[in-house]
Amino acid sequence: MFILQARNVKKYFGEKVVLDNLSFDLNKGERIGLVGPNGAGKTTLANILYGNLAPDEGSLRRDHNLRIGYLLQSVDYSINDFNHLSADFLERASELGLNKVHYWHQERLNHLSGGEKLKIALAQIWSSNPDILILDEPTNHLDFQGVNWLISQLENFRGTVIIISHDRFFLDKTVTKIFDLDHGKLTEYNGNYSAYRKEKKKRYEDQLHQYEVQQKYKANVEGQINQLQQWSGKAHRTMRDQEGFKEYHGVKAKKLDKAIKSKMKRLNKELEKNKIEKPEEEKKVRFQFESNRKRGKRIVEAKHLSKMFEDRYLFKDSHFYVNYGERIGIVGPNGSGKTTFLNMLLDKETITAGELIKSPSLKIAYLSQDVADMPLPQTGIEALQITEKEKLFQARTILANMGMKADKISQQIGTLSLGERTRIKLTNMLLSEYDLLILDEPTNHLDLASREQLEDTLSEFSGTILIVSHDYYFINKLCDKLLVIKDQKMTRVEMNLEQYELKKQQKTTLSKQQLEEELMRINTEISAVLGELSMLTPEAKKYRELDAAFKTLTKRKREVNKQLGYR
Repeated sequence: MFILQARNVKKYFGEKVVLDNLSFDLNKGERIGLVGPNGAGKTTLANILYGNLAPDEGSLRRDHNLRIGYLLQSVDYSINDFNHLSADFLERASELGLNKVHYWHQERLNHLSGGEKLKIALAQIWSSNPDILILDEPTNHLDFQGVNWLISQLENFRGTVIIISHDRFFLDKTVTKIFDLDHGKLTEYNGNYSAYRKEKKKRYEDQLHQYEVQQKYKANVEGQINQLQQWSGKAHRTMRDQEGFKEYHGVKAKKLDKAIKSKMKRLNKELEKNKIEKPEEEKKVRFQFESNRKRGKRIVEAKHLSKMFEDRYLFKDSHFYVNYGERIGIVGPNGSGKTTFLNMLLDKETITAGELIKSPSLKIAYLSQDVADMPLPQTGIEALQITEKEKLFQARTILANMGMKADKISQQIGTLSLGERTRIKLTNMLLSEYDLLILDEPTNHLDLASREQLEDTLSEFSGTILIVSHDYYFINKLCDKLLVIKDQKMTRVEMNLEQYELKKQQKTTLSKQQLEEELMRINTEISAVLGELSMLTPEAKKYRELDAAFKTLTKRKREVNKQLGYR
């Protein structure tokens, strides 16, 4: 039974049709992934479903008591948002690991992490008990632990969920249907993201085969028509030239003309009734790297490496190395020092202690999260620093295949979106000679097709790659080694992310008796911490430390309760 029905929905921006006659049903409890290229209209459709936008044509049919919660990509909070907090919100916030929210001041709100903003937004939405939950890029600022946490939270939500996301791992774990929005049209697929990719490829191949069969049939009939036309022309000429056989050749010519008309009519009728369009192949970004100069085997080595931030260590006394040709993912919780380490490699951050040794002739290319190192007054062409016509043609081709309009390359960098800047920066890196590529969240502003093509291309790169990314599939496909930041140590791990996560799970799997004992210990520690907190004011120096300990303990308590099957 549907809870929302869309029929022939159209939306224009200027003269451009963004949504073109969309019709679909949303059923209770469905988990839908809304995917498509950047700019396809996904957020526009979400806003129409939520009620922020009205369709220009078509209709939405729904119960007027239907409640919809919409989690936006980015939200900032002020103290006014916390003046009137409902008990339900505070309860939900506590369940999500946010405690004493009503004590927070504006300074605390100004420094919320991406994960904390997400939890506040979810607490607000879930406290309204929505029937439909719309999530727009919910994993953008979450580390792997945070993504897994959100997956577990959505498992407990009983309503309908619509997720707009470029995170394939997240989509695979959370959705059972895909809405593919492209060129204004919506196509439905059953299954998660991986199933959708397989089915879409199969549909493309089936349609291409049918198209080729029809084209072969068309060419065959046109060949017959052409042959008949030649014979008819010959009969007409013979009829004029040979007086004694005029009647015979006239009858023959008429029969041939009739056959031609019949075949043409049959062909046109067939094409009009069953014309199969040639399926549009997904644009493939044909990246091509220049050959790299050979280097010594070890290009980076850390000895007793330590780095402090303010009054705490991010990592200390760490030993590891990076060899030429390796593809390594750098993983760790948000705030653990991943980007800081990249900046140390780039000599943008100082070393607190120890050594970070680099090959002296190492040529490094760096892609930052916000692409902040690009010259804003320059045009895209100027920033690429390309003079040869052949390379400029290659650059334009790469940018076009990544979905960037031709005129954008002539605009100033400062007027371009972060996604467009990322594409220009990547193009520059791909057309130059580098030994080490350092990529900090390279997929943040790329759509799904560009992410997958970038994976394939980077796997062919013969140099070294260091990657920081929240995209599980991206790291897992490219990197067979990791640098892990955990417990103030940076360690080299000889396995990919999937193997590493599996090993972690095996280590944390405890017997029921061990879990019961841990739960007793946690409850004792929580009581002790609460006792100390009750005697302090939020301004006290020790309050912050005890509050952090309380959050850690309550989070672990929820995990242990879940493993034991307790509510």
